[in-house]
Amino acid sequence: MDTKDYFKDIYNDFFKVELSQKESSKEDSSLVDAQSKMTSWFDEINKLYITDESKDILKKMIEYMRKYHEQIEKNYVPFSLLLQTNNNVVKEKIESILFHSSSYFDYIESKTKKTISLYNLEKDDLKKYGFITFHDINGLQLEDEKNQKKFFYEFEDFVNQDNHNMIILSGTKEELVTFFLGRENIKNSCFKFHIIGTNPDVQDIYQSILEKVELDDSLKVTLLDYISKTYNEEQDYIKYMKDLVEYISFHKQVPTLEKQKSIDEVFAELNELVGLEKVKKVLHELVDVMNLKEKAKDNLNINNLNLHMVFLGNPGTGKTTIARIIANILYELKYIKENKLIEVSSKDLVAEYVGQTAPKTMSVIEKSLNGVLFIDEAYSLAVKGENSYNAEAIATLIQAMENYRDKLVVIFAGYTKEMQDFLNSNSGITSRIGYTLEFEDYTTDELIKIFLGFMKKSGFEVEEDAITYLKEIIEENRNMKNFGNARFVRNIYEKTIVKHASNVKNKKQKKILKTITKEDISTEHLNLD
Repeated sequence: MDTKDYFKDIYNDFFKVELSQKESSKEDSSLVDAQSKMTSWFDEINKLYITDESKDILKKMIEYMRKYHEQIEKNYVPFSLLLQTNNNVVKEKIESILFHSSSYFDYIESKTKKTISLYNLEKDDLKKYGFITFHDINGLQLEDEKNQKKFFYEFEDFVNQDNHNMIILSGTKEELVTFFLGRENIKNSCFKFHIIGTNPDVQDIYQSILEKVELDDSLKVTLLDYISKTYNEEQDYIKYMKDLVEYISFHKQVPTLEKQKSIDEVFAELNELVGLEKVKKVLHELVDVMNLKEKAKDNLNINNLNLHMVFLGNPGTGKTTIARIIANILYELKYIKENKLIEVSSKDLVAEYVGQTAPKTMSVIEKSLNGVLFIDEAYSLAVKGENSYNAEAIATLIQAMENYRDKLVVIFAGYTKEMQDFLNSNSGITSRIGYTLEFEDYTTDELIKIFLGFMKKSGFEVEEDAITYLKEIIEENRNMKNFGNARFVRNIYEKTIVKHASNVKNKKQKKILKTITKEDISTEHLNLD
């Protein structure tokens, strides 16, 4: 019997039909209590950001449980459902409504809940629980093929048993697609009901925030303009609203919109950077291809671009600066939906205890969606000996790079040699990299230009003998192991400003105050070993 069709035929909305004779024979207090409960649950369902069809399904489920409890319906329908949403608040609210309604109408034999993360498969007798939720479903991808097959065999067997319990499998659309990839038969045989989440639109967000803050009319217009330009419907809207409400409550004003740079402005900024000629060339060519693909539309068969990248180079060669520029470029070209760069290192991905690394890595990935994830010193993720935590982080990253190709660009960065060794040892990452950019060390003349750029922005002039002396310092130290390129001259710049201030503390002439001399150039407290 097709449960969906049967379910549809027997459903009548609780508030649109008269009570049957059997129902009317029940005590009035019991009926009033049931109606009050259902009114409350239905009101909560109506407020959820899920599709109208999903709201209807949830109401039908609760109504059927009531009728089964009252023995109006004789057939027990197993309610195993897929919950597709990227918002934890919606997920938790739906779980709460279903747990309390199924418990209230005695539709589950055991009024106990069990939440299972697939990042940590544990042995347990699931039959003793009445309400079971599976989440973190991407965690199954970290298991080897044998364990995955074993899980699905036991999973299908359990879901199809008549245990009088309720089972929910929750995840985002991408996670659910990946979970059932090649296993559509299990999905179709086990899950008859599909709840699909939605996100509020700009007006919903606007009205919700107005209910929480007090603004005059002019600021209301400013708020609407701000939301229109900063909110997209794939964001975590709960966090977006919370952050915005907190900002307005504290500052008593709407955040200022950052002026977005045009593609020409972004490239002007790129071209002004000292050196990096090879990197600039690659980025110009990349944008040319992206523009061609956009202009040609379907007239040319150009594959979707793989923009995951590796940056190879020593410290201070501009890797982070270029990553920020790439985020600007991809946002301007509408390849990513948010102009953001999330910068992390291995310690932000790898946890200290078993089972914690994958969730920690996924948390960073989720924060980076619709933007760029920049992993500095990525070679630290190399798996050495029995280090399974690093392997777990890499496996999670690889899965995300595949699943979220349209929502995420990942950049791995680090020293040239160490990164080459890391990539050579991990074909999973290498096969998913679209571009490799090499950042060469700056020449001495380029480092002088960078130093003079710092000084010019601060309003200083630099005497020629000071430049000559700085050049000697650079030449003497550029071959040391930890030479920092632009960071090295940045540190000298900062030390020089401090020493200059001390040298001219008793002077008043403007010319002297704004002129850097040889005596001002300082390497004090710099690590020159």
